[in-house]
Parts: sequence; C-alpha cells; structure tokens
Amino acid sequence: MNVVTKTIDLGDGRSISVETGKLAKQANGSVVVRMGDTMLLATVVSNKDAAENPAFFPLSVEYREQFASAGKIPGGFFKREARPSEHEILVCRLVDRALRPLFPDNYFAETQIILNLVSAGTDTTPDSLACLAAASALAVSDIPFNGPVSEVRVARIDGKFVVNPPISQLANADIDLMVGATEKDVCMVEGEMGEVSEVDMVEAIKVAHEAIKAQCQLQKELGEAVEKSHVKRTYSHQEDDDQLRELVRNATYQKFYDIAKSALANKGERKEKFGAVREEFIEHFRETTPEEELAVKERMVGRYLSKAEKEAVRRVVLDERIRLDGRKTDEIRPIWSEVDYLPSAHGSAVFTRGETQSLTSVTLGTKLDEQIIDGAIFEGKNNFMLHYNFPPFSTGEVKRMMSTSRREVGHGNLANRALKNQVPKDLPYTVRIVSDILESNGSSSMATVCAGTLAMMDAGIKLKKPVSGIAMGLIMDDQGKYAVLSDILGDEDHLGDMDFKVCGTKDGITACQMDIKVDGLSYDILMEALEQAKAGRLHILSKMAETLEQPRDDYKPHAPRIVQLTIAKEFIGAVIGPGGKIIQDLQEKTGTTIVIEEVDGKGIVDISGSNKESIDAAVARIKQISTVPEVGEVYKGKVKTITAFGAFVEIMPGKDGLLHISEIDWKRLETVESVLKEGDEIEVKIIGIDPKTSKIKLSRKVLLPKPEKQSETQSEEVK
Repeated sequence: MNVVTKTIDLGDGRSISVETGKLAKQANGSVVVRMGDTMLLATVVSNKDAAENPAFFPLSVEYREQFASAGKIPGGFFKREARPSEHEILVCRLVDRALRPLFPDNYFAETQIILNLVSAGTDTTPDSLACLAAASALAVSDIPFNGPVSEVRVARIDGKFVVNPPISQLANADIDLMVGATEKDVCMVEGEMGEVSEVDMVEAIKVAHEAIKAQCQLQKELGEAVEKSHVKRTYSHQEDDDQLRELVRNATYQKFYDIAKSALANKGERKEKFGAVREEFIEHFRETTPEEELAVKERMVGRYLSKAEKEAVRRVVLDERIRLDGRKTDEIRPIWSEVDYLPSAHGSAVFTRGETQSLTSVTLGTKLDEQIIDGAIFEGKNNFMLHYNFPPFSTGEVKRMMSTSRREVGHGNLANRALKNQVPKDLPYTVRIVSDILESNGSSSMATVCAGTLAMMDAGIKLKKPVSGIAMGLIMDDQGKYAVLSDILGDEDHLGDMDFKVCGTKDGITACQMDIKVDGLSYDILMEALEQAKAGRLHILSKMAETLEQPRDDYKPHAPRIVQLTIAKEFIGAVIGPGGKIIQDLQEKTGTTIVIEEVDGKGIVDISGSNKESIDAAVARIKQISTVPEVGEVYKGKVKTITAFGAFVEIMPGKDGLLHISEIDWKRLETVESVLKEGDEIEVKIIGIDPKTSKIKLSRKVLLPKPEKQSETQSEEVK
C-alpha cells in the first residue's frame, strides 16, 4: 500500500487529516477524512465513455450516515438503513452545488461520488467535512476536474467567528453558515442567522474563505503525492463545429436580442417567440443539410442556439439595462396576497409575485404531533415543520408525480430556516406549514417564506417579526461589466451568473442561499447585491403588511386550544397515576389530550381540547392534584373507605384524609354508615396535617350549620 496522509492544524488543538491509498482502491479516487473521532470515506467513480444524449452533466452525489458509526442500531422493523433522511439529502445538495460547476463543460461521463460516515464523533459536524472529502477524492483521481474546492461551516459564537465549531457550541451561534469556495472565489453559501446585518454576513464569508484556502492547498499536495492523478484522462464527449456555431449565431442572435429587448412580461408568450426563432432555423437547417450529417449536427445546432439566446439576453441586460419582462434591475414584480383563503385550515395565505404563486396552510398540533428525529448523529423532536411541494402544473408541464424530490427538500429547508426562529419559544403548539406552489417563474422558495409568514399570522401565531424573502441575480461579462438583478425570473436564474436568495425581517437577515457561476465575484459586488436585496425585502414586507399587519388576536375557532401548566417535579407521578390510570381517566372524563414531560427539573403539562370548558375542567383537576394541601382549605371529596372510627375521603386524586366519626356531624353518631356510604361526594375542610407523617385530618361538621342548643363541650368549633 502507498498510503499518503496530509494534515491541517486548525490552531485550537483540533486538526483535519486526509488519507488515501488504504481503503476502496478500486474506485477512481478514494480518501478518508478525519476530524477528532469523525471519519468520512469518500469515493468517486466516472465512466470512460460519455452518457447517451445527456441534457446536463450526469453527476450524482450520495451521502449516507451509517448508524454503526455512532454505535447505534437503526429503529423500525427492518433494523437497517433505508432511504436517505432529509438531513442526508441536504448534505448531498451542499456538495453537489460546489462541485458541479467545476467539471469541464464538455465532460459528460456518468460520475458518482459516494460519501459514507463511518465513524461519528460526538462533537464534530460531518457535513462540514463532506465537500473536502469529495474534492479530495477527485484530486487523487484521473477524472478531469477544475478544482480544488472545499466547504466549511463558520459560526459566530459569543461575538467570535469559529470555523467548523463543535456541535455543543452551535446552540449559542447567531450566524451558522456553510460556505463553499475555490482558492480564488466563493461559489456557494447557505445558512441561517439571527437577524444579522449584511456587513456581518460578508465578514463571516471572508473568515470561511481563508480557512478554505488551506484546505485547497492540502488537496493540491495530496494530488501531487498520488501518481495516477498527475495525468487526467483524455476524453471527447462533445462534437464541435466552429463554422456551424458562427452560422447559427449570425442567423439568430439579432432575432433573440430583439425579443429580449421587447420586454414581454408573459413567460409563455416569451417562450413561444424564442421557440419560433429556433424552429425557423432548425427547419431551414434540416432542408439544407445532408441526411447522413443531420443527426450529429442537429445536436450541435441545439446547443449553439441555446448559447446564442443566452448571449443575446445577457447583452440586452448589460447594454440596454432592460430585463426580459421590461423591469429595471432593482424593480420587484407586482405583488398581491390574501389570507384566510382556506376556511378549514388553522391559517392560510396566498402569496403571488409576478408569475410565482404559493398557497400555504398552517396546521396547529399538540406535542403528540412532534416529528421524531432518529438519526446516526442527531436525535430528538421537532415541533416546527415546513413542507414545500412543486407540482408539474406550476410550470405548465406534464411529469410523473413521484416521491419528494431533492429540490423540494432543499427549498423547504431554506424557508424553514428563514422562519423558525421568529416563532415564539414558548408556543405550546406543534406547527406544520405546507407550501403548494401553484405557479412558478422565479424563486418559489422566497414566495413560500412570504406566504408562510402571512399564514402563521393568520393562524394567530404571535411571530416576533414578519419575514420576507427575495432572490437576487447577477449578469457579468468578461470585461467586468455587471448588473445586479432583484427578484429574478426563472430565465434570469438559468441564464445568469448568480442565484442569491436572502430572507429576513426589517432588522436583519435570517437565512440565505447563494450559488455563483462566475469567477472573480468581488466582495464589493456581493455587498451591493445584499444592500439591493435589503431594499427589495423591505418593499415586499410593506406589501405583506397591506394584507395583514399584525398576527390575529386569537386562534381560529376550530383550532385546537392548548393551555400549558408548570407543576413541581414531584407531582408528575401523581398526575399520571399508577399505570397511567389517573391521566387516562382525566382525559376520558374531560375530553382533552394531556401530555406531560420533565423539562429543567419541572413538570410541563400541555392540555389541549376543542372547547374552553373541557380544558378548564382538566386544568382544575390537575391543579388539585399538584397543589400542596393546606390547613383551612375546603375540598369536594369522595368517600373511598368506611371504617368503625370514620371514613377516608379522597380530596385530590391520590390524596386521602381521615374524616373521624366525631367530625362528620355535630350530633353524636353511632355508626358512620348512618350518614355516609362509599362513593358519596361531600365537602370537607382540612383541620390538621401531621408534620411527621403528612396524614391529613378532615372535618365535615365545621361546614354544616351549628345547632343552637348544644353543650359548650359538644359545640366547640375546631379551628
């Protein structure tokens, strides 16, 4: 074995090592990345030949967390890992977005990168090492790749930036960003923040980039030490014909330019006109090209037409400052919104911006509705969920409806991170937001953020502050001429150089996601884009406020009602009862749902029901159970047992007191049964509590009218 290991010292007692040559040697490239006790095995394999007629580069990135890596056995019936979790899908997307743009444009061999978490340390986030592992595997392979590239997590904790911070410190972070970059340029950013300024966000990116430069240097050194990586494989995956390219451009460029300049706001009409130019040229080309050359050259023509259209649209924006739909570079499309659209939902909103529309609903549930997270690294419960659906009709297409796509998971996660920290921490509900995209032409995830805010306010959730989102774009030429675009269209996303989604309140950024396709994006341009995004974000917030400025004063009549009580820890068992007998009886009699859990040494009781009377009855019973009895208090109790010397009366569930025969009535009784029988409900007063045994002494007679003729001894009232 020719084992090579390279190490980076993080300067705080931690280090990252990358090893190759020991494991998975039949892959084109493989490495093991280690930080502390966390280890990732990354492999890459790429076919020698190109895929047949690929529409895009056939790259697949798979990330899996083995439960054995954390010393766990998976839950469920089969007791083995199954389909990837949402967390694993999100890590796949992070790595894919950084790597995909760096493969050669004309390389179309099917390529697969597999990342396995083989050892899980308790305080290291594996996702912050995933891109380093994948890029290092490419660095030691013969696969063509324009790296190196890497990603790190940067967090601001107690005012200081920390790269790849321990998991235990992340709860205190007000900035949590994943940043991807080459040695020269930042290419990917995603994360959440606690209403931070644009300046602070850019500073975090700069800190991350400095750390990434060291990881890129490590990849270079690793590649130099592995012989097979010195010569990258040769390939010929794409036919080219310079003469044909020029022919296509000369025939179509000006026509594309004129359509782009005509400012057609309707996506369908614009698509039809661009398509007509394509069809006109292709029809002429088919008539004038020999049949034996047609199949190969027609593929080239399609590619050259796309390039001519892209070039024309970009030049119109840069030279004329006119966008496809006629807007100025910083202009937001028309916005309208409506709340309370779905009468049976607990909260709902329709948010429409241009040709993008989200119908969003909010459902309020109890703790029993919380999502259980059972992963190799993270486990626990989640009481805030946002699900994003992107049906094919939203873009006027026909496609198979299958399971949730990776894109839907990613867009939903971004909106979730933008909104979750504006929900009050003491909200007793489990919240589920569902965004159904009904129309899409640019940034449906940002429409989800806006619709989610309105729907929660419509549901009566007292958000700390409303949140809006905007997608920013960029077009830049080789001479450095550029235009920053606010609220980009789908075509501007496809043809442009940047997709930068920014979410936030009026006071700061709460989440972002950025992908950059151009080299050499300066921090000055990035800052300009952020400032322009802020202006757009505030404009959208003002439009949302015209629909609903403040959360509803109350929840909808049909929403579940939840009352939360805090009881002493020692009373949790008393409320539950032996085998759950007391709490089950309480739920059955009051028609409520009761959930109890211990938090910070206290009992937190959530009582939910469909009407106030039921909840009030349950609250009263629980307060009785959890209240310490005091001398002088009056209770309505039930006679549980009768003896010769008195009766035992249950004044609270699980709490009995002795009602002596002499305290039942003012007159002398021969037997207890002459007045009471088991099951009778009577009012009694506590007249004493034994300090040593805590036994309770009760009196019934002190609550009865005192007879007028009694001896002084007989009529003395016990106090």
